[in-house]
Order: sequence, then structure tokens, then C-alpha cells
Amino acid sequence: MVFGKILPILLLCGSNLFMTFAWYGHLKFTDKPLWVVVLISWGIAFFEYWLAVPANRWGVQYYSPAELKTIQEVITFTAFILFAIFYLGSSITWQHILGFAIIIVGATVVFRA
Repeated sequence: MVFGKILPILLLCGSNLFMTFAWYGHLKFTDKPLWVVVLISWGIAFFEYWLAVPANRWGVQYYSPAELKTIQEVITFTAFILFAIFYLGSSITWQHILGFAIIIVGATVVFRA
């Protein structure tokens, strides 16, 4: 049962890595034509779906749809912050940290019994 609750989260982590690259990876290749990066992003997103759909299908056995969406949003924001720092070389400001803290508070409210 514990593995059943963790597997959807792991799959959502993997899907978010793919989707973050699909949406933002092309920002390092601004010299490429838009149609090329759109097609490449679409190809990357294809693999994201192969993780996200099973994560939600199996995850709904343990979490409500609202909880799954909350988990996904927290993972998305975390993945994006790490991606922005380590791949894009962006800096994170106190506003980003405050925004993330507010999201965590919201997630806590969703998961309160």
C-alpha cells in the first residue's frame, strides 16, 4: 500500500521533468525557428503523458482528484525552480520563495483531514 501511494508521486515527478523541459528547455535555443522547438517540445510532452496519465489513474485509488492536482502543482513549482536555477541560470528572489511558501500553505489546507 505504501508503494501504491508513492508510485503516483514518483510518476508525477518524472512527468514534470519532461514537461518542464518541453515548456522551457527551448529558452536556451532562441536561435532555432519556433516551429522546430514547438515540434521538439511536443515530442517531449508525449513522454510526459506516458507518466502523468498512469500517475493520475493509479493515484486516484489513494488520493482525491484535488489532492492529486495539489501534489502535481507542488512538484511542478519545485521542478521549475530547480530547472530555472540549474539549467537556465536564473536567480530566485524572495518573491519566488514567498510564493512557494503560499503554495505550500495551500497544499497543507487541501490535505488537512
